[in-house]
Amino acid sequence: MDQKSFVQALPIDVKAQLMLRSDAAGLRHLLGHLGLIVVTGSWIGLGLSLWWVLVPIQGVLIVFLFTLEHEATHKTPFASERLNEWVGRLCGFLLLLPFEWFRYFHLAHHRWTNIEGRDPELAGGKPSTLGAWLWHVSGVPYWSAQLRRMQELIMGRAEGDYLPDGAKARIVAQARWMGLGYALVGWSLWHTPLLFWIWILPVMIGQPVLRLYLLAEHGDCPRVANMFLNTRTVFTNPLVQFLAWNMPYHVEHHVFPAVPFYLLPQLHLLMRAELKQTAAGYRAFSAEYLRRRR
Repeated sequence: MDQKSFVQALPIDVKAQLMLRSDAAGLRHLLGHLGLIVVTGSWIGLGLSLWWVLVPIQGVLIVFLFTLEHEATHKTPFASERLNEWVGRLCGFLLLLPFEWFRYFHLAHHRWTNIEGRDPELAGGKPSTLGAWLWHVSGVPYWSAQLRRMQELIMGRAEGDYLPDGAKARIVAQARWMGLGYALVGWSLWHTPLLFWIWILPVMIGQPVLRLYLLAEHGDCPRVANMFLNTRTVFTNPLVQFLAWNMPYHVEHHVFPAVPFYLLPQLHLLMRAELKQTAAGYRAFSAEYLRRRR
């Protein structure tokens, strides 16, 4: 069975229920996620006992806002379209990932998932050796690529065959607003290092965890069009599910992307017999990925 056949086979009332977006569900989850960031950041900022232990934890909490920005490109975390847009932009600012640009990049990824030459996520390739894996997981390639992209967008160069001509002006304008925001952050660092300790350093330390998480979504999956084969669902613990906004149910998300995060567990129950690509946790996936490289 492919994704189209699966979705078509669902009863109409079931599909309608699965696509029900909710501001209440989205805001509850967002307040929980941001609450953890605020509490941890406050502990670090106040220099309380063992504050330095919380710096990498703060980093993981912030970088996993990527999964929220990712879902906001589908306009599904909240019923309010305006809320989806502004939350996506905020997450993008924190992660050096301009939301307007990322929307079209990610939708092209969904349209051409794991298809060589079409899926923009494959442009940089997947790490094929232990050394390449270590470099990829370090996060350095991500930050350098995003800094180059921000520079290009600020200079008015919005390139990529997945970017509609009508959207390029918006993409450039948002990047320039982000650049102004980063300039203000740089100015503030001359007066206090607070943002460095509660945001900049944490996201640099936390980025490797996000790289490991993202590699499991499609890494070593067949380069075919069938979402049941080119995408992987990872069975993990409730904390990771919470931080990742249920996106470890990734086959489910790709097969039926109109389903909001809070209903993905229900979709999983309907789909689990069809799953072909799964992993029993991120540690197990990484160990198997590296075993193949050896």
